[in-house]
Amino acid sequence: MTPAPTGLYSDTIRARWRQPRFRGDLVGATAQAEDVNPLCGDRVRMMVRLRDGALDAVRFTGDSCAICTASADVTAELSEGRSVAEAARLTTEDVLAVLQADIRPTRMRCVTLPVSVLQKVLTP
Repeated sequence: MTPAPTGLYSDTIRARWRQPRFRGDLVGATAQAEDVNPLCGDRVRMMVRLRDGALDAVRFTGDSCAICTASADVTAELSEGRSVAEAARLTTEDVLAVLQADIRPTRMRCVTLPVSVLQKVLTP
């Protein structure tokens, strides 16, 4: 059974912010995109290495809040190893399910920014 959300900064958000698993430059990236949230200044760059129609590796860099950093880390994890078509279907709800937090509407862009940047990477 999945634990209930524990507020804005769930254990998952805190862990992914302190020690992101997918943060860093990706040597040999075949595609990348970046975007910024002008309201708060969060900036995220997603990099992918495509091989045989799949996301062989996914990494992110940027300067962002805890929620956005955690979301970028989860977005990378959920998309790595998937086909381009599968990764393109990744939703904010998929990321929220992993983050296990009740995100206020005013902070939802912190979650959606990395997902939208990944979509930019995958859109020809």
